[in-house]
Amino acid sequence: MTVGILVVSHSAAIATGTVELARQMAADVPLVAAGGTDDGGIGTSFEAITDGIAELVAADAVVVLCDLGSAYLTTDTALDFLDDEARARVHVSQAPLVEGTVAAAVAAQTGGDAEAVLAAAASAGGSTLDDDDDDARPGGTAPVDQAAPVDGTVVSASVELVNESGLHARPAAEFVKAAAKHEARVRVNGVDAKSLLAIMALALPQGAPVTIEADGPDAQDAVDTLVALVRSGFGE
Repeated sequence: MTVGILVVSHSAAIATGTVELARQMAADVPLVAAGGTDDGGIGTSFEAITDGIAELVAADAVVVLCDLGSAYLTTDTALDFLDDEARARVHVSQAPLVEGTVAAAVAAQTGGDAEAVLAAAASAGGSTLDDDDDDARPGGTAPVDQAAPVDGTVVSASVELVNESGLHARPAAEFVKAAAKHEARVRVNGVDAKSLLAIMALALPQGAPVTIEADGPDAQDAVDTLVALVRSGFGE
Protein backbone atom coordinates (compact mmCIF):
# COMPACT_ATOMS: atom_id res chain seq x y z
CA MET A 1 0.00 0.00 0.00
CA THR A 2 1.25 3.47 -0.89
CA VAL A 3 0.50 6.34 1.46
CA GLY A 4 1.13 9.89 0.27
CA ILE A 5 1.67 12.78 2.67
CA LEU A 6 0.49 16.36 2.22
CA VAL A 7 2.10 19.05 4.38
CA VAL A 8 -0.05 22.15 4.89
CA SER A 9 1.54 25.21 6.47
CA HIS A 10 0.95 28.94 6.61
CA SER A 11 4.51 29.32 5.36
CA ALA A 12 5.68 27.99 2.00
CA ALA A 13 9.21 27.74 3.40
CA ILE A 14 8.07 25.62 6.36
CA ALA A 15 6.01 23.29 4.17
CA THR A 16 8.82 22.87 1.65
CA GLY A 17 11.47 22.45 4.34
CA THR A 18 9.43 19.85 6.18
CA VAL A 19 8.99 17.85 2.98
CA GLU A 20 12.73 18.10 2.24
CA LEU A 21 13.55 16.87 5.74
CA ALA A 22 11.17 13.92 5.53
CA ARG A 23 12.54 12.94 2.11
CA GLN A 24 15.97 12.48 3.66
CA MET A 25 14.52 9.53 5.58
CA ALA A 26 11.74 8.38 3.26
CA ALA A 27 12.90 8.83 -0.32
CA ASP A 28 10.22 6.61 -1.83
CA VAL A 29 7.21 8.22 -0.15
CA PRO A 30 5.12 10.69 -2.18
CA LEU A 31 5.37 14.00 -0.29
CA VAL A 32 3.77 17.27 -1.35
CA ALA A 33 4.07 20.73 0.22
CA ALA A 34 1.10 23.11 0.26
CA GLY A 35 2.32 26.22 2.05
CA GLY A 36 1.44 29.89 1.98
CA THR A 37 -1.16 31.81 0.03
CA ASP A 38 -1.53 31.91 -3.74
CA ASP A 39 0.30 35.25 -3.90
CA GLY A 40 3.23 34.02 -1.80
CA GLY A 41 2.09 35.45 1.50
CA ILE A 42 1.58 33.90 4.91
CA GLY A 43 -1.61 31.87 5.10
CA THR A 44 -3.17 28.82 3.51
CA SER A 45 -4.55 28.19 0.05
CA PHE A 46 -7.60 26.18 -0.88
CA GLU A 47 -6.20 25.74 -4.39
CA ALA A 48 -2.77 24.58 -3.17
CA ILE A 49 -4.34 21.98 -0.88
CA THR A 50 -6.71 20.78 -3.60
CA ASP A 51 -3.84 20.57 -6.09
CA GLY A 52 -1.72 18.72 -3.53
CA ILE A 53 -4.37 16.08 -2.99
CA ALA A 54 -4.74 15.72 -6.76
CA GLU A 55 -0.96 15.32 -7.10
CA LEU A 56 -1.15 12.37 -4.71
CA VAL A 57 -3.97 10.69 -6.63
CA ALA A 58 -1.81 7.65 -7.43
CA ALA A 59 -1.40 6.84 -3.72
CA ASP A 60 -3.78 4.40 -2.07
CA ALA A 61 -4.28 6.86 0.79
CA VAL A 62 -3.29 10.40 1.70
CA VAL A 63 -2.37 11.68 5.16
CA VAL A 64 -2.54 15.44 5.69
CA LEU A 65 -0.59 17.28 8.41
CA CYS A 66 -1.25 20.93 9.26
CA ASP A 67 0.51 23.56 11.35
CA LEU A 68 -2.19 25.84 12.79
CA GLY A 69 -5.94 25.87 13.33
CA SER A 70 -6.90 27.77 10.20
CA ALA A 71 -4.87 25.32 8.11
CA TYR A 72 -7.24 22.62 9.31
CA LEU A 73 -10.22 24.79 8.35
CA THR A 74 -8.89 25.33 4.83
CA THR A 75 -8.14 21.63 4.52
CA ASP A 76 -11.66 20.71 5.66
CA THR A 77 -13.09 23.06 3.05
CA ALA A 78 -10.98 21.44 0.34
CA LEU A 79 -12.11 17.99 1.44
CA ASP A 80 -15.75 19.05 1.23
CA PHE A 81 -15.33 19.57 -2.51
CA LEU A 82 -14.03 16.03 -3.12
CA ASP A 83 -16.30 13.23 -4.22
CA ASP A 84 -17.02 10.49 -1.69
CA GLU A 85 -14.47 8.06 -3.10
CA ALA A 86 -11.64 10.60 -3.07
CA ARG A 87 -12.65 11.91 0.35
CA ALA A 88 -12.49 8.41 1.85
CA ARG A 89 -8.81 8.17 0.87
CA VAL A 90 -7.77 11.32 2.72
CA HIS A 91 -7.00 11.30 6.45
CA VAL A 92 -6.13 14.39 8.49
CA SER A 93 -3.67 14.01 11.36
CA GLN A 94 -3.60 16.24 14.44
CA ALA A 95 0.09 15.54 15.02
CA PRO A 96 2.77 18.28 15.26
CA LEU A 97 3.71 19.29 11.74
CA VAL A 98 7.45 18.61 11.54
CA GLU A 99 7.76 15.71 13.98
CA GLY A 100 4.53 14.13 12.77
CA THR A 101 5.50 14.38 9.11
CA VAL A 102 8.89 12.77 9.70
CA ALA A 103 7.41 9.93 11.76
CA ALA A 104 4.58 9.41 9.25
CA ALA A 105 7.00 9.37 6.31
CA VAL A 106 9.20 6.74 7.90
CA ALA A 107 6.14 4.59 8.65
CA ALA A 108 5.00 4.93 5.05
CA GLN A 109 8.51 4.11 3.81
CA THR A 110 8.43 0.83 5.74
CA GLY A 111 5.15 -0.18 4.08
CA GLY A 112 2.66 0.95 6.68
CA ASP A 113 -0.95 1.47 5.69
CA ALA A 114 -2.92 4.65 6.43
CA GLU A 115 -3.73 3.51 9.96
CA ALA A 116 -0.08 2.75 10.73
CA VAL A 117 1.07 6.07 9.26
CA LEU A 118 -1.51 7.99 11.30
CA ALA A 119 -0.46 6.10 14.43
CA ALA A 120 3.20 6.93 13.79
CA ALA A 121 2.36 10.60 13.40
CA ALA A 122 0.26 10.54 16.57
CA SER A 123 3.20 9.12 18.51
CA ALA A 124 5.32 12.11 17.55
CA GLY A 125 5.99 12.79 21.23
CA GLY A 126 7.98 9.53 21.42
CA SER A 127 7.18 6.40 23.36
CA THR A 128 8.81 4.43 26.13
CA LEU A 129 8.22 1.07 27.75
CA ASP A 130 5.93 0.86 30.71
CA ASP A 131 7.63 1.44 34.03
CA ASP A 132 6.68 -2.05 35.17
CA ASP A 133 8.17 -3.79 32.14
CA ASP A 134 10.73 -6.12 33.71
CA ASP A 135 12.57 -6.52 30.41
CA ALA A 136 13.36 -2.80 30.13
CA ARG A 137 16.82 -1.74 31.22
CA PRO A 138 18.73 1.53 30.91
CA GLY A 139 21.09 1.79 27.96
CA GLY A 140 24.53 0.34 28.43
CA THR A 141 23.71 -2.28 31.08
CA ALA A 142 23.98 -5.33 28.84
CA PRO A 143 27.46 -6.85 28.32
CA VAL A 144 29.13 -5.50 25.20
CA ASP A 145 28.71 -7.66 22.09
CA GLN A 146 26.86 -10.41 23.94
CA ALA A 147 23.50 -11.66 22.64
CA ALA A 148 22.03 -14.24 24.96
CA PRO A 149 18.43 -15.31 25.56
CA VAL A 150 16.84 -14.07 28.78
CA ASP A 151 14.05 -16.27 30.18
CA GLY A 152 14.26 -18.19 26.91
CA THR A 153 12.47 -15.44 24.96
CA VAL A 154 14.35 -12.14 25.15
CA VAL A 155 17.54 -11.58 23.19
CA SER A 156 19.81 -8.64 23.99
CA ALA A 157 23.09 -7.08 22.94
CA SER A 158 24.96 -3.84 23.53
CA VAL A 159 27.28 -2.13 21.07
CA GLU A 160 28.98 1.25 20.91
CA LEU A 161 27.67 4.00 18.65
CA VAL A 162 30.41 4.93 16.19
CA ASN A 163 28.75 7.76 14.27
CA GLU A 164 30.59 11.05 14.75
CA SER A 165 27.32 13.01 14.88
CA GLY A 166 25.60 10.48 17.12
CA LEU A 167 22.23 8.89 16.49
CA HIS A 168 20.75 11.81 14.57
CA ALA A 169 17.73 11.75 12.24
CA ARG A 170 19.06 9.81 9.25
CA PRO A 171 20.66 6.87 11.11
CA ALA A 172 17.70 6.81 13.49
CA ALA A 173 15.41 6.40 10.48
CA GLU A 174 17.57 3.57 9.14
CA PHE A 175 17.36 1.90 12.53
CA VAL A 176 13.55 2.17 12.55
CA LYS A 177 13.26 0.83 9.01
CA ALA A 178 15.37 -2.20 9.91
CA ALA A 179 13.46 -2.83 13.15
CA ALA A 180 10.09 -2.52 11.40
CA LYS A 181 10.94 -5.44 9.10
CA HIS A 182 10.80 -7.82 12.06
CA GLU A 183 7.79 -9.21 13.87
CA ALA A 184 9.61 -9.12 17.18
CA ARG A 185 9.03 -6.37 19.70
CA VAL A 186 12.31 -4.47 19.69
CA ARG A 187 13.64 -1.91 22.17
CA VAL A 188 16.73 0.25 22.11
CA ASN A 189 17.93 1.73 25.39
CA GLY A 190 14.48 1.08 26.81
CA VAL A 191 12.35 2.75 24.10
CA ASP A 192 10.39 1.36 21.17
CA ALA A 193 12.86 0.72 18.33
CA LYS A 194 10.07 1.18 15.80
CA SER A 195 9.33 4.75 16.95
CA LEU A 196 11.59 7.22 15.15
CA LEU A 197 10.99 10.10 17.53
CA ALA A 198 11.45 7.94 20.61
CA ILE A 199 14.89 6.94 19.33
CA MET A 200 15.83 10.47 18.32
CA ALA A 201 14.80 11.68 21.78
CA LEU A 202 17.53 9.49 23.27
CA ALA A 203 20.06 11.95 21.78
CA LEU A 204 22.83 9.34 21.85
CA PRO A 205 26.30 10.78 21.14
CA GLN A 206 29.27 9.03 19.57
CA GLY A 207 30.61 6.38 21.91
CA ALA A 208 27.32 5.85 23.73
CA PRO A 209 26.26 2.26 24.43
CA VAL A 210 23.30 1.10 22.35
CA THR A 211 21.41 -1.68 24.10
CA ILE A 212 19.08 -3.65 21.86
CA GLU A 213 16.50 -6.08 23.22
CA ALA A 214 13.94 -8.12 21.31
CA ASP A 215 11.35 -10.77 21.98
CA GLY A 216 9.20 -12.60 19.47
CA PRO A 217 9.50 -15.12 16.64
CA ASP A 218 12.48 -13.45 14.93
CA ALA A 219 14.06 -11.78 17.96
CA GLN A 220 17.56 -13.13 17.36
CA ASP A 221 17.56 -12.03 13.73
CA ALA A 222 16.30 -8.59 14.75
CA VAL A 223 19.08 -8.10 17.28
CA ASP A 224 21.75 -9.42 14.92
CA THR A 225 20.57 -7.13 12.11
CA LEU A 226 20.45 -4.04 14.30
CA VAL A 227 23.79 -4.74 15.95
CA ALA A 228 25.39 -5.04 12.50
CA LEU A 229 23.72 -1.80 11.42
CA VAL A 230 25.05 0.12 14.42
CA ARG A 231 28.55 -1.31 13.95
CA SER A 232 28.49 -0.26 10.30
CA GLY A 233 27.88 3.35 11.25
CA PHE A 234 24.66 3.29 9.23
CA GLY A 235 26.68 3.76 6.06
CA GLU A 236 27.92 7.23 7.04
